[in-house]
Amino acid sequence: MSGVRWGVIGVGDVVEHKSGPALQTVPGSSIAAVMRRDGARAEDFARRHGVPRWYDDAQALVEVGGVDAVYVATPPSSHAEHTIRAAAAGKPVYVEKPMARSVGECEAMIEACDRAGVGLFVAYYRRALPRFVAAQRVIQEGRLGRVERVEVTLLRESAGGGWRLDPELAGGGLFVDLASHTLDWLDLVFGAVTVLGSEVDGGPAESRVNVAFSFGSGVTGHGRWDFEAGRVHDAIEIVGSEGSIRMSCFGAEPAVLTTARGPVALPAGQPSVVQQPLIENVVASLLGQAEPLSTGATAIRTTRVIDTVLAGHRERHGIRFG
Repeated sequence: MSGVRWGVIGVGDVVEHKSGPALQTVPGSSIAAVMRRDGARAEDFARRHGVPRWYDDAQALVEVGGVDAVYVATPPSSHAEHTIRAAAAGKPVYVEKPMARSVGECEAMIEACDRAGVGLFVAYYRRALPRFVAAQRVIQEGRLGRVERVEVTLLRESAGGGWRLDPELAGGGLFVDLASHTLDWLDLVFGAVTVLGSEVDGGPAESRVNVAFSFGSGVTGHGRWDFEAGRVHDAIEIVGSEGSIRMSCFGAEPAVLTTARGPVALPAGQPSVVQQPLIENVVASLLGQAEPLSTGATAIRTTRVIDTVLAGHRERHGIRFG
């Protein structure tokens, strides 16, 4: 494979702003075809972005010649379906996060891609964003000393609306959509997350979640996510014996390292297209030039944490996924 020609399933706001421009500009990458159930919108996207083909049927897109890999950018409820379809056609898959609604769906995706011998990548793009890479490097270099605890807080004024609040489509509410970013990055830095206890409140789409967790290294942590808090606050704090890092998950400002010498801002360099660094890695991986940063094997661990946290809540509300 000398380059990667993408077929994109689902061309909404994420593809328009967060990923699509990178798929078109990363060296060795281009969009060859797009699909949306609303064919007129698929055609409009194709026309505006110079994409040669458009479809209103996913099967037609994955089977067409001239498509080397498939990007699935639909709500999580159809991630497994489209991934399995693409794998059956022999196409590697880059799928949006969260990987799927449940561990069972993730396992089916991994099995399909393994059986077909194709790669499976997941869009946990904070693994490659410069400010997160800088924070990870500081931790790995031991500049915090012995890491002791992690505190995560995400508060929003109100939960808003849309499909992300429909558990049938999203797998839950905004905890599933937003906390998954933070949990995946913590998994990258400290290893698999173990849930020690959780409290979940709200309707079927959970609105308040408190989680106590730990990592294999002995580091403990706590997370609070409240999407009806009436105020906004976004902080990840990592505390060690010799210093701390404080940063947001969803802002663009640099992480701040504080030691005995005082605070210092770490390198940031937020790209204008936030998925570009990860897409560069995915393309390089498909071309045999790099090891992948975010795969089905890594992403399923975050879905496993979410399933554990929400198990009782889902049972109370009769939420089940096949």
